[in-house]
Amino acid sequence: MLRVGIVGVGTMGRTHASAYTKLSNARLIGFTDAIADAARHVASQFGVQAFDSYEALLEQVDIVDICTPTPTHLELVLKAASAGKHILCEKPLGRTLQQCEQMIEAADKAGVTLMPAQVLRFFPEFKQARDLVLAGAVGTPAAIRTRRGGPYPRAANDWYADFEQSGGPILDMVIHDFDWLRWTFGEVERVFAKALTFKGLDHIDYALITLRLKSGAIAHVEANWADPGGFKVDFEIAGDAGMIAYDSRFAMPLTVAKQDAGGGGGGVAVPESPLAEDPYMLEIKHFVDSVQAGQPPSITAEDGMKAVEIALAAIESARTGKVIRLGGGA
Repeated sequence: MLRVGIVGVGTMGRTHASAYTKLSNARLIGFTDAIADAARHVASQFGVQAFDSYEALLEQVDIVDICTPTPTHLELVLKAASAGKHILCEKPLGRTLQQCEQMIEAADKAGVTLMPAQVLRFFPEFKQARDLVLAGAVGTPAAIRTRRGGPYPRAANDWYADFEQSGGPILDMVIHDFDWLRWTFGEVERVFAKALTFKGLDHIDYALITLRLKSGAIAHVEANWADPGGFKVDFEIAGDAGMIAYDSRFAMPLTVAKQDAGGGGGGVAVPESPLAEDPYMLEIKHFVDSVQAGQPPSITAEDGMKAVEIALAAIESARTGKVIRLGGGA
């Protein structure tokens, strides 16, 4: 039975906590948070301990689940690795590539698992779309479009509003899509982005990012923190043999439009994914099972760093107006 401690009692910390309570091979020990009263309140809801310090929590657990603002990740991961604890860290893994490299090096040196919580891989519609792509449902993928957005997010200390901390919607939000695109379609070669400010903040709250993949395909990623409506996600995948589409606003499964020999086609509904469990539950179960088996998880720390690299390239492109080639090439 693996003992788990959670750092951070915001929405994600509580979501992860609920998942751990459903596992037979892990036991939630307690929480710690920069706001001690908040930690005590949430801990009482789950019937576990509230620790006064991160160091005290580390002494009692095998796994640390980090659900705190991005700029805190480096210190928390380094301390956990030094203590020999396995680590699930919320996305984005770090605010800079150097931070990611430090975390990876520390985890490798300590021989512990470090998995970034890129949960989109466990959402049924995204997993099923990938499975369909790999099965040849659209032929050779040529153009992909993803959109993700909603109202500006709020936190207890409004750290999202500090661009140097959050990286805005490009780093904090559509890093989900960057990871899924790499996982599904392969490596990204070049990045170009344009960004706008709608809400009078000191940083961007809307961005349109174009990725050129090494396969030759093009992906358009739209990030929006200025939408007054509810949170929404949609995507389209077009290839030389068909198209896959999904829109979270409609109560419908994925649709696949197949092109026939004459160039025509029609849409067909794809059965709902068999993944009936909550995506966060699936993510955490995969992490815990991997740690217990002594096997690397399917999402590596390097995957987390690659997603950060794409996001930072998009931020740089939006700032300079230039195309950014990944890996530092011209």
